[in-house]
Amino acid sequence: MPFLIKLAKIMDTINKAVGYLCGLFAVLMVLVVFTVVVLRYGFGISFIWMQESYVWLHAFIFMLGAGFTYLSNEHVRIDVFYRDASKKYKSIVDILGNIILVFPFLYIIWKYSFTFVTRSIQINEISREVGGLPALYILKSAILFFCIFLFIQSISNIIKSINNISERNDT
Repeated sequence: MPFLIKLAKIMDTINKAVGYLCGLFAVLMVLVVFTVVVLRYGFGISFIWMQESYVWLHAFIFMLGAGFTYLSNEHVRIDVFYRDASKKYKSIVDILGNIILVFPFLYIIWKYSFTFVTRSIQINEISREVGGLPALYILKSAILFFCIFLFIQSISNIIKSINNISERNDT
């Protein structure tokens, strides 16, 4: 079990790093939006690539940050019964929720987006807008990274839940 706990900590560390990266993306997005507004309304200048860049940053924040959100337990949960439950009950619910809900959801997302992303890479897809950002496949790849980061966090949460169940005292 100690090996699995170390593995869970490594997975948590990966999602923490990605979460902090998303925090930097949020700051960068604010700066880009501010610059776009000042240039457009202050000087009458507009760049399509700049406008697309904050849309991309926004997508990256949500897609890549999902694992960090799950790690931080800040995801949406209907916790009528969960909130006041014992640690073991919560662990069982978490395990079942990951296996029954999260894994099939991630499988479906991965299955249907993989071809979508690989096709974009193969044709070196670019923005439809003149002056837009190249390498649109980078943005589309965020869907696959969403699945990866949320999957590893789900595995980590299952490991930690199994550890909670196997502990002797229930708090």
